[in-house]
Amino acid sequence: MKVNQKDGMNYAPKGKPDPVVKKGEFIIAAMGLDHGHIYGMTNGLLEAGATLKWVYDPDPEKVEKFLDAYREDGVMAAESENQILSDPEISLVASACITSERAALGVRVMEAGKDCFVDKAPLTTLEQLEMIKAAVKRTGRKYMVSYSERLHVESAVYAGELIREGAIGKVIQVLGLGPHRLNPTSRPDWFFEKEKYGGILCDIGSHQIEQFLYYTGAKDATVVNSEIGNYNHPEYPELDDFGDATLVGDNGAMGYFRVDWFTPDGLSVWGDGRTFILGTEGYIELRKYVDIDREGAGDFVFWADKAGEYSVNVRGRVGFPFFGQLILDCINRTEHAMTQEHALKAAELCVKAQMLARKVK
Repeated sequence: MKVNQKDGMNYAPKGKPDPVVKKGEFIIAAMGLDHGHIYGMTNGLLEAGATLKWVYDPDPEKVEKFLDAYREDGVMAAESENQILSDPEISLVASACITSERAALGVRVMEAGKDCFVDKAPLTTLEQLEMIKAAVKRTGRKYMVSYSERLHVESAVYAGELIREGAIGKVIQVLGLGPHRLNPTSRPDWFFEKEKYGGILCDIGSHQIEQFLYYTGAKDATVVNSEIGNYNHPEYPELDDFGDATLVGDNGAMGYFRVDWFTPDGLSVWGDGRTFILGTEGYIELRKYVDIDREGAGDFVFWADKAGEYSVNVRGRVGFPFFGQLILDCINRTEHAMTQEHALKAAELCVKAQMLARKVK
């Protein structure tokens, strides 16, 4: 599947193969193809060495499109969800079904003895959160989340490495900008129903909250303030086309983010995503997808510390280690890619931010 830089819903990054297992050692299936992110998730797992066996969705057109993309990988169309869940060879099920249905699917997958890997946001209510927590505890399986704006972006991965090395000291504030292009005619009806997509802070805001927790090292946070609005899309009354929030971590770190659906048509990519990370001894800026009027598609990292100023384009140089780490975590029952606590805390906070949001327009 060709990567479309202008279409965020079907943006599916491809990296260099970096397998951590041999063919047939870790077998996966894809189920629930409602969002195009399933392609990026599948790409990442295949590049890390996973073997793709099955795909299932009630919509045969979605299945055929997926088969066309991965036919050379040997994927087959399953006749039902149960054919996948009852297959003892399947270790992990990846899904990008309708957002409000992900938690229930995750429970079914985990109760079938398999790990589950879902697109963000992994849930839309606190009731679903408790359901997932109970299933994780009961089954011992994983409910992992594709927070792709950090996990599948090389500049974001590189920033994490800089922070771990102490390049900017202790992180005290993260500022995230997450604009997206709406492309409303290409979106399914459920995307505009708040009960199904969860609202903008729950949806694309989940990326920003996850990054805040990760870069600051906070285990929990309080939503201090949040707003939502529909400024320019009255034809979609349940759509939030703008949202922002301020958080304070349990370690005192501060976070602010803005998300919106106002990427102009003339921009070469689906959103000019940026992250600013302030530390006690320096700061980092990420220009993830584009640096306007400059060569190169994105993944620019800028930082300054006690010794000087730095600029590097890391595209093609860092890779996406999360996927291999996830596979090994599933095999070894470890938590190196992401802890279950972290994955669900980000989900909890994005739901709370949406629930507490003041509607400004």
